[in-house]
Amino acid sequence: MREASLDRLKAFLTLLPSMILIGIFVYGFIGNTIWTSMTDWGGTGALAVEPEKNFIGLQNYVDLFTGFLGGGFRQDLVNAVYYSVMLLAGAIGLGMFIAILLDQKPKGEDFLRTVFLYPMSLSFIVSGTIWRWLLAPQGGVNVLPTYLGMEPLNFEWLSSTAAILEFNWQNLFAIMLYVVAFILIMTGLFVLKGDPQRAMKRWLGPGVVIGAATWMFGGLLPEALFMEETHGFNMATLGIIMATIWQYSGYTMALYLAGFNGISQDLRDAAMLDGASEVGYYRHVAIPMLKPITISAVIILSHISLKMFDLIFAMTGPDNAETGHPALNMYLTTFRANDFAVGAAIAIVLFLVAATFIVPYLVSQYRQRRRG
Repeated sequence: MREASLDRLKAFLTLLPSMILIGIFVYGFIGNTIWTSMTDWGGTGALAVEPEKNFIGLQNYVDLFTGFLGGGFRQDLVNAVYYSVMLLAGAIGLGMFIAILLDQKPKGEDFLRTVFLYPMSLSFIVSGTIWRWLLAPQGGVNVLPTYLGMEPLNFEWLSSTAAILEFNWQNLFAIMLYVVAFILIMTGLFVLKGDPQRAMKRWLGPGVVIGAATWMFGGLLPEALFMEETHGFNMATLGIIMATIWQYSGYTMALYLAGFNGISQDLRDAAMLDGASEVGYYRHVAIPMLKPITISAVIILSHISLKMFDLIFAMTGPDNAETGHPALNMYLTTFRANDFAVGAAIAIVLFLVAATFIVPYLVSQYRQRRRG
């Protein structure tokens, strides 16, 4: 007993320097950023030796989400959502598809694996420069049809001002409730087969009630803005999404291929003997077994999508409003406009969005370890 306590003390003393450094340089700076976001630090005197900082509470956050001058940030936030959704769907879907093809052990598998994984080794600046050339209006992808005797494309991959899936930011609260209802219903449908009672009670029922109540009484909700302000999916972000998927599909391919190789050949043979086709084997056996890999990929890619600063900077520059991102907006607000308080508020918004992806994953992992 005494020896065990001594071991715990040694372990604690060994970890103590790291805990102190993390406490200061991670959580301490997060706390300082939160404090800065609740002040009015900015303007002409922002770079003074002793700048004036007054506590203003959540006013910077209110201005970002409902202020007259916060339209750029709101479009950047919408862009970030589309960047995340498209990157997750594209990189995971394409990476899994390539992994399944390579799992068939084609000739040159090692060479092909290296080819698909190579983009991952490039920095975002290099990738951005390459794709900027490829998506130039007068060259690259747009002139490919001419090699088949067709007219060249004239799509403005990085400078288009067209947008689809537009919505009015005034209806933000109703849209958020619809999104919550959609997530609850989809989760309920996913759980329905395994536990119908739990799916109805926890997910499907509340999801249907929230969706129906929003549809019937959504007009009673307060408006987020005093005037109409539309946001949507800007077509100019397509080129950036393509470049990101190209860079990270090799990464997800490597994750899934390692998972497929880890599945016993006996299990695959047993599935085939039971009459499963190749598609059935991957759909009902292999892919469900790789659920932890899928969750890890979602967490990592979601985190990466919130840090798409250098790729956007390299492809469209810092001042293209159509392809903006909160991370880029935070940099420009803080270091070009010297509006440190608003920049800190944008940083905290990004921090909270990242936490919505990571915290549930950490909690589920903790519960799994507790259950043993």
